[in-house]
Amino acid sequence: MAVNSSQTEPGLSLRMEGFEAPATIAMSMRARELAAQGKDVISLALGQPDFFTPRVACDAAYEAALEGKTKYTPIDGVLALKQAVQKKFKLENGLDYALDEIMVANGAKQILFNALMATLNPGDEVIVPAPYWTSYPIMAKFLGGIPVDVMCSEENNFSLKAADLRKVITDKTKWLIINSPSNPTGAVWSKQDLLEIAEVLRDYPQIWVFADEIYEHLIFDGAVHYSLAALAPDLKDRILTANGASKTFAMPGWRVGYVGGPKRLIKAMMKIQSNSTSGASSISQVAATAALHHCAKDVEEMRQAYDRRRIMMKEAFSNMPGVTCAVPQGAFYVYPGIKGCLGKISAGGRKIENDQDFAEALLEEHYVAVVPGHAFGLSPYLRISYAADDVVLEEACKRIAKFVESLQ
Repeated sequence: MAVNSSQTEPGLSLRMEGFEAPATIAMSMRARELAAQGKDVISLALGQPDFFTPRVACDAAYEAALEGKTKYTPIDGVLALKQAVQKKFKLENGLDYALDEIMVANGAKQILFNALMATLNPGDEVIVPAPYWTSYPIMAKFLGGIPVDVMCSEENNFSLKAADLRKVITDKTKWLIINSPSNPTGAVWSKQDLLEIAEVLRDYPQIWVFADEIYEHLIFDGAVHYSLAALAPDLKDRILTANGASKTFAMPGWRVGYVGGPKRLIKAMMKIQSNSTSGASSISQVAATAALHHCAKDVEEMRQAYDRRRIMMKEAFSNMPGVTCAVPQGAFYVYPGIKGCLGKISAGGRKIENDQDFAEALLEEHYVAVVPGHAFGLSPYLRISYAADDVVLEEACKRIAKFVESLQ
């Protein structure tokens, strides 16, 4: 017997309402559209290294494929990679993790997704220091949580202050997400700030902490990266320390992330991964293992190139009227403020009322793609990636300067 229904087609989940692609992806898509029309577009919107993956990692993957190492992998990662990760945590971060406290995933993004899915109940709050990576609040909301912003001002080096953290904690707080070095600002949180954050967390034993350390090796000016779990070992049993191969080793397309954390949470995350994607690619894990063992020199060469570009970008923005730019200590982004450009009209006739207007006008009129700061929770700023060739960056800076100077 037919069932009456007002629906005219199969429906989607209610969770898809308001679920949008991150602004970083949206700006990149628009840049590609213009490029397809024959425009000379420079995209500085995506955060991926422009370098080739080190040869030793590629060779290891190639040999593994020829040897037939192309089967399904263990859900938590192949033993050789887990052992390499275990060694890395010990030597570089001062963290001791047993092998059953380590897992590998299809990129660091999946690690966060697994963790939130394994822990969030409807209405649980996830504290996300802003500016933040766009996927943090999107993921939290998608999985039933409530993202709670806490502002990290430029005056405070875009770092989270303990007093500000304490103000937003409630009895519904389930997670705190921290990211240093930071995407989008390049801020490196100080040891003192992290110690003070740990002191606050001791008063709230119900809070998990996700420490995203994906940019840890890309630091400059003598800055030092600290892992919260090492600074506060008494909190280690509720901290996930996440990392991956994409930024450090220029391996974004290989999709290898890894994490160390408490066994009971790792076990729960494995259940999620087992019923979604299963284990990460076999040859990608071989490549990541080789990178962890043999690519320190390659990483340092890339870091030096990023440092040179960072200085170039800072100097370029310091000479633009109405623009301010803090010096980033890590990652490969600058986060210039454009407050002095608001209220003006572009040469193409567009009024610049916010950073979205600025980014769209810049792309449409001078063909440079950047991401507006509102996507990261703090305006009026822009996130600009300098993970691009020096010549390309020089041309991009010239176009941005011309755009700014044309504002009336």
